[in-house]
Amino acid sequence: MTDHILVERQSAVQIIRMNRPDKKNALTRAMYAKMSAGLAEGDADPAVRVHVFLGVPGAFSSGNDLADFLVIATGGEGGTEVWDFLMALAKVEKPMVSGVDGIAVGIGTTLNLHCDLTFATPRTIFRTPFVDLGLVPEAGSSLLAPRILGQQGAFALLGLGEAFSAERAKAAGLIYDVVEEGALEAAVLAAANQIAAKPPQALKIARDLMRGSRDDLVARIKVESEHFRERLKSDEARAALTAFMTRKKAS
Repeated sequence: MTDHILVERQSAVQIIRMNRPDKKNALTRAMYAKMSAGLAEGDADPAVRVHVFLGVPGAFSSGNDLADFLVIATGGEGGTEVWDFLMALAKVEKPMVSGVDGIAVGIGTTLNLHCDLTFATPRTIFRTPFVDLGLVPEAGSSLLAPRILGQQGAFALLGLGEAFSAERAKAAGLIYDVVEEGALEAAVLAAANQIAAKPPQALKIARDLMRGSRDDLVARIKVESEHFRERLKSDEARAALTAFMTRKKAS
């Protein structure tokens, strides 16, 4: 299970790689916990200047592992690992860069709203089917997406669940640049190393000024999580999740 998240250091860059290709990087609670630990350890280590998120070819992340969520929806408990990770994203002190190739669903999209730079390949599709599953937006996306995409762009992404191509995502400001598949990792690491070479204190102050207070983001994640937990146990979400899992098994 632990090899589903690989954490490595390349000089001042810490790479957190989602590595569950057989499930298109669907994230389990154990994977969330390891990513949270990676962010905390990297933030605490002066030798680390930048965090990088990567997936596998063709899949950044297909979102939450629905089997985990179905357990909660049918009366089980748990899921604190997810909310801990979302809070870690909101509070991380060092810059974050992501490289997205292929599938980017749910958290595979909303994670990038927290990143300072995101690169994606032409075949990447961003989508957040929360409402389709009887759920609500998470990761502070109900606050961040309107700021980045505007009210109507945010509703198209989070409410309608429309798919955003890489080019559409770039035009909307969701990502920084579109690069070819074979050049993605090199582009991400080049940007990360460029960031790592900057004077760290000056960069931290500049980043904090651009981001502003984290208080409203942390508060929004808490409110979203309360709604999300309630919705997971609703008849509406239970039916939608069960139908989705049934379709997956039949396909």
